[in-house]
Amino acid sequence: MAAPNYAIGVDYGTNSVRALVVDCRDGTEVAEAVFNYPSGTKGIILDPADPHLARQHPGDYVKGFVTSVKKAVGLASANKEFRPDRVVGIGVDTTGSTPLPIDADGTPLGMLDAFRDNPHAQAWLWKDHTSHAEAAEITALATERGEPYLAKCGGVYSSEWFWSKILRCRRVAPKVFKAAKSWVELADFVPAWITGNAAPDRIVRGVCAAGHKAMFNLHWGGLPSEEFLAALHPDLAKLRSRLYDAAVPSSEPAGMLTPEFAKKTGLPAGIPVAAGAFDAHHGAVGSGVKPGNMVKIIGTSTCDITVWPSDQHVADIPGVCGIVDGSVVAGMLGIEAGQSAVGDIFNWVASLGTGKAQHVRLTEEARALKAGQSGLLTLDWHNGNRTVLVNPRLTGLVLGQTLHTTHAELYRSAIEATAYGARAIIERHEEYGVEIKNVTHCGGIGEKNDLVNQIYADILGRPIRISRSAQTCALGAAIFGSVVGGAHKSVASAQRAMVGFKDTVYKPRPGERKVYDQLFRLYRTMHDAMGGVHPADSPASMETVGRVMPELMAIRDRVTGAGQ
Repeated sequence: MAAPNYAIGVDYGTNSVRALVVDCRDGTEVAEAVFNYPSGTKGIILDPADPHLARQHPGDYVKGFVTSVKKAVGLASANKEFRPDRVVGIGVDTTGSTPLPIDADGTPLGMLDAFRDNPHAQAWLWKDHTSHAEAAEITALATERGEPYLAKCGGVYSSEWFWSKILRCRRVAPKVFKAAKSWVELADFVPAWITGNAAPDRIVRGVCAAGHKAMFNLHWGGLPSEEFLAALHPDLAKLRSRLYDAAVPSSEPAGMLTPEFAKKTGLPAGIPVAAGAFDAHHGAVGSGVKPGNMVKIIGTSTCDITVWPSDQHVADIPGVCGIVDGSVVAGMLGIEAGQSAVGDIFNWVASLGTGKAQHVRLTEEARALKAGQSGLLTLDWHNGNRTVLVNPRLTGLVLGQTLHTTHAELYRSAIEATAYGARAIIERHEEYGVEIKNVTHCGGIGEKNDLVNQIYADILGRPIRISRSAQTCALGAAIFGSVVGGAHKSVASAQRAMVGFKDTVYKPRPGERKVYDQLFRLYRTMHDAMGGVHPADSPASMETVGRVMPELMAIRDRVTGAGQ
C-alpha cells in the first residue's frame, strides 16, 4: 500500500490564521493550529476618529504562517503515518480585498521602520470602508464613459475593493503612495513571500482577487485602461504598469517553499505552493461546489458561491459580486454573491434579551412556532444589502409587530428574513440562466443550528446539505495544495476524494413551503419598494405595499385558526 500524501491549507481570516494538515487520500483532517493576530484590537488596527478604518500589520501575516504551520506540523507528527516529507503541497486563502503597498523588493511598507506606525502603510483590510466616496466615483466614471469594467461585478464598485482603496491612499497619504513600488493582495502576498517571489515583477497573481476586486478581465486587456485610471488620478495610470498583465487560477503554482520558511516550519524546502485566492472561494471548493450547486458560507454575513462551465454563455448578472473565469475552479465561471448580515442579525435580536444562552433558548422557542404564525415580516438589511440591490445604506425593517409579539417570534422572523434574502439571490441567478438545484451550507451557523438549515430549505424550496468539514476554507486551500503537489490530477478528482457531507439532508416540507411562498411574495413587494426597484411614490407601488400588512394578518389567521 502506497504511503499517504498530505497537503496543508492555510486560511487567513479577519482575526486569525489557521493551518490545516489534510490526508490527500480521503480528506481526513490530521491536525490544525490557529494563530491570533497580535496587532491592534483582535488583530485589527482601528482609529477612534474614523469608524470606517480597518487595517492590519503585514508582519502578523508572516508570523502567523510560520507559527500556525509549525504547530500544525508538530501536532500532525503524533500520527504514525505522517511525516513532513510526505507533505506534497500548500494552499493559501485569505480575506479580500485586502491590498498592501510594497517596495521594490516586495517588502510591505508597514514592515519598514519609516512606516511602521503609519496606518495607511499597513494592509487595508477587506472591511475598511474609508474609500466609500472613491468607490462611488469609480462607479460613476465607468458608467458615464460606458466602460465594461462593472459588468462582471454587479454594476457597482465597492469601497471594500482594490482600486477604491488605492485611490483613497493616494489622496490621504501621498507619501505612502509614492513610496510604494506596487500593491499586492494579501491572497497573492503570502504565497509570494514564502516562495521568495515577493518582488512585484515575480509575484504570481491569482485571478480570484484580480477578477472580483480589481476589474481584471482579458476581454478588455486585463486591468482597466490607463486612460480610465488617469481620469480618476494620473498616478493610478502610472501605477498600472507596475502591477500585472496576467492572473491564474489556484490550480497553478505560485512557487516553491523557500529553505528559510521550510526551516522555520519544520517542512522540507521545495514544496509547491498554490496561487492564492479568497477564503469563500476556497471554502466553496472545500464544500464540493459544482454547476447547479450553491455553497453558502454562513457566519456573521454570508458569501454565496457557485460555478458554471466557462464554455456556456452566462449573461452579466446585475447585483452579484463578480463573474470571473477560473476564480473558483479552472474552466468554470466563478459567481459570487452574498448578504451583508446574517449571524449579526441573529446576534442583534438575541441581544435584546437578558441572561445566558440566548441563542439556544430562542432557537428552541422559535422551533415551536409555525411558518406564518407570528404575523411578522422582516427585511434583512441591518447592515445594508450586498446582493442584489448593492446598497450599503439600506436598513432593516420589521412589519406586523403587536403588543403580544414575543422575543422568539422576532428571532424566527430574523432567520426567515435572511432566508428570503438568500432566495432573492438564487432567483436573480436563475433569472439570468444559472440554475441552482441544491444548496450546501458551511460555516458556524450551518454547523450548529438545524432550525436555520430547515427554514432555509423550506423557503428556498431546495434540499440543503451540510459540509462535513468545519474548516472548509482551509480544506479548499489544502485541495489546491494537493493538486499543485501532484497528489490529484484535477480539482474535481481532489474534491471527490477529499470532500464529504454530513448525513442529514434538510428537505423542503410541503406545508411550510406553501406558506413561505406566500410570505416571500410579500417580502419581494417590500424588498422592491423599500429598495427603490420601483419608485416609492408610484400609485402601483403604494397600492401594492398597502396590501402587505392585511395579507400578513390573513396568513397569520389561517395558520393559527384565529376567528374560526
